[in-house]
Amino acid sequence: MKKQLLSTSAIALGVAMAAPASAQEWNLDWGGFAQVHVGIVDIEGDAGSAAGTGTDFDGVNTYTNSEIIFSPSVTLDNGMTFGFNVQMEALNNGGGADGIDENYITISSDTLGRIDLGNENSAGYRSMVAAPQVGSMPINSRSISGFIPITASGGFRQAALSSYTEVEGNNDVARITYFTPSFNGLTLGVSYAPNGNVNAANNGPVDFNAAGQLRDIFDIGVSYSQSFNGVDIDLGARWGTGEIKAGTTAPDFAVDPDTGAIVDNGSTVVAGRDPETWGLGGAISVSGFTFGVGYTENDADAPGGAGDQQGLSVGVAYDLAGPWTVGLEGYFGEVDNGAAGGDDEYDAVKLAASRSLGSGVSWDVYYVYAESKNGVSGDEIEGNLIATAINLSF
Repeated sequence: MKKQLLSTSAIALGVAMAAPASAQEWNLDWGGFAQVHVGIVDIEGDAGSAAGTGTDFDGVNTYTNSEIIFSPSVTLDNGMTFGFNVQMEALNNGGGADGIDENYITISSDTLGRIDLGNENSAGYRSMVAAPQVGSMPINSRSISGFIPITASGGFRQAALSSYTEVEGNNDVARITYFTPSFNGLTLGVSYAPNGNVNAANNGPVDFNAAGQLRDIFDIGVSYSQSFNGVDIDLGARWGTGEIKAGTTAPDFAVDPDTGAIVDNGSTVVAGRDPETWGLGGAISVSGFTFGVGYTENDADAPGGAGDQQGLSVGVAYDLAGPWTVGLEGYFGEVDNGAAGGDDEYDAVKLAASRSLGSGVSWDVYYVYAESKNGVSGDEIEGNLIATAINLSF
């Protein structure tokens, strides 16, 4: 399968590179978004949890999510468009030390479809559909942990915390992705990534026999979008898999913070696994209402089902006459801890309203109830959040 994908990509690239040159000028486009949330939080938790003895998360807090996105492109005389997308996080720790996360080259045309080369989420991730989100605070994500601590161990880009999943939660890794042209609303996508290391860690040779490392990540996705007599339908499905080799990991050397001496923490024997993820989702819009649902699973392929996850996104939104949109959304996720203990749980419900104030400017008000449970320790947290946000998109 990997060889077929690489061969297809090579052919498409060959067609693109064989096209005659053009004197067209580059479109040096850029944009981005800025979101600032202010909320009042009330947290209750067990004594052993993050909200237990000695902690106090109650009160007023803020959350920020902002990016600058550069997307220059040029369209040649033959209709081929070449572009580059690089996204800089306003908060540097969101994209690593340099603040950059997604960065990739695009090659597209009406007849070729689209090829993405670089650090970006998979075709499967980008094909998924879930409940409509009103406002800029997602609960189909771990973003809510900016206000309410989460004790569940779902992890980033995995089903217990989000229906937008990746294999083993890999995110923005260097990969090759191809999307077909739309056939009456139907689009197919396929991705391959040699390993699960993010951003700069991708550069360099890949040891495909390295024990305990995620390798050979393959994803496929399908999406369908169409309108029928005032009814809009969006459907999405995805599947992905990878391989983790069995064996002994390389020695782990670390510097002792007290003495400065180099300490050998030894090696670890790991079992081989073939983790997977899959998901289905759909949304229908009619007469101002949008109803949506998405379901995903991550299969860790570990003994006793340990690490397996599932999540359900469900909700409805309504566009009121005028500038307001309102919505009710829920997310319900679980992690199977196998023999170690009971399931981890993450449940959240959001009631929100968003008002457009003008071009690229909106104002949100919302209420979130979220609870999470660590099935091994038994730690539980319940949180109530009332918040508002200003959103800029440019």
